[in-house]
Amino acid sequence: MSSLPQPLTNPEIKYTQIFINNEFVNSASGKTFATINPATGEKIADIQEGDQADVDNAVKAAKEAFKRGSTYRNLDASARGRLLYKLSDLVERDQSLLASLDTLDNGKPFTQSYGGDIPGAIGILRYFGGIADKLVGQTIPANGNVFCYTRHEPVGVVGAITPWNFPLFLATAKIGPAIAAGCTLVLKPAEQTPISALYLASLIKEAGFPPGVVNIVPGYGPTAGAAIVNHHDVNKVSFTGSTEVGQLILERSAKTNLKRVTLELGGKSPNIIFPDVDIESAVEAAHQAVMYNMGQVCCAGSRTYVHESIYEDFVRRSAERSARRTTGDPFNPTNENGPQIDETQLNKIIELIESGKSEGARLLCGGKRIGDKGYFVEPTVFADVTANMRIAKEEIFGPVQSIFKFKDIDDVIEQANDTQYGLGAAVFTKDLDTAILVSNSLQAGTVWVNTYGEFNPQVPFGGYKMSGQGREFGLYGCEHFLEVKTVVIKTPVKS
Repeated sequence: MSSLPQPLTNPEIKYTQIFINNEFVNSASGKTFATINPATGEKIADIQEGDQADVDNAVKAAKEAFKRGSTYRNLDASARGRLLYKLSDLVERDQSLLASLDTLDNGKPFTQSYGGDIPGAIGILRYFGGIADKLVGQTIPANGNVFCYTRHEPVGVVGAITPWNFPLFLATAKIGPAIAAGCTLVLKPAEQTPISALYLASLIKEAGFPPGVVNIVPGYGPTAGAAIVNHHDVNKVSFTGSTEVGQLILERSAKTNLKRVTLELGGKSPNIIFPDVDIESAVEAAHQAVMYNMGQVCCAGSRTYVHESIYEDFVRRSAERSARRTTGDPFNPTNENGPQIDETQLNKIIELIESGKSEGARLLCGGKRIGDKGYFVEPTVFADVTANMRIAKEEIFGPVQSIFKFKDIDDVIEQANDTQYGLGAAVFTKDLDTAILVSNSLQAGTVWVNTYGEFNPQVPFGGYKMSGQGREFGLYGCEHFLEVKTVVIKTPVKS
């Protein structure tokens, strides 16, 4: 990339504390935890570890900032939009540093951080900044003796819990709609990747957000995350992560104060290749659909279905492409893959690869760990995968492509829908009728046609079935941060 700046391979870690009420503070317990560079396995920094007491303080600050008559509540919607625009400008100003922080902490290639994640975060903030004063209610013609209208009012204090695979991008995906709707926020970033969120906190203060509007509490899921979910003064939880944790959050939210909940969870997304495609471009698209970000994408196209008439050619080309995929230092722009996030994820991927081999899938390339320093996995391709195999059913969250064979359109639709998940899907074909029929038949929140993984802040995203509930991004995403109030006013009756 000619426009790619020189990354900061050893950026200064300025912010390691909890951010409450526009101030950086130590944890109440005094405990810290280490955040690790997945490319080396070495410690980057010690981060203040938030738990119940710190969440209590953050929620108290958010609740105070949300009070009627507060500085924040007295801002009109356009002013909230301008705060998000100012924040987007600051993120753009520090784009290279933020990309370097995410690459250091997460391991994703700098080309992806700088070229994808941070521009995506800027776009999210600007979209929701522009939408803030357009979340309007309705006037409703009821009977002749009343004036009836609706108000869209903020739900209140939002607890946001983000994962490690897109650290800054997904932090802004929670902050943007919450502020556009007029909510306040307590955000817990993933314990594996807290650094860019804490730097973002400094930009939130610099942008002029009133104290308490956005609070960021790094910590672990069973402590800080659970404290947010169990808190009676948190009115809504927005969570992105695993299906198993999402189920726990939904249960706990119901048992406390019936919090509103948005869940964007796991996936095992089908990618369907019909025989009329340009095979070279389809192979590349299917490759990127599962290998991007080392396969650590909730909607990765990890089940590739290929028509039997082109199957062996497609399989051969896919193996050749994956064998050429370069893996190594994520700051080296020639590398397409960096490490997996941590040793736990590395071991899970290797164990699932071994299950594929033992259950009879045909291993075409990869399948092993690279080296003994850092958490690198070879890009891996399996052919002759069948529905009963673990690699066909379980979310691997790694650079592992499973290629299935299908005979006809009804056969592949049935195979594609035979899963507990329903987050994303894709169909590659030059035939419009086929594209529409398959798109309308797939049980998934997003279906891409002749492309994969296209995201825009104005386009809603979310899942069917065990992939979650609710939607993020776009106007649909704002709805989950708003309550609808109906006002009915009696009017004089003409005599």
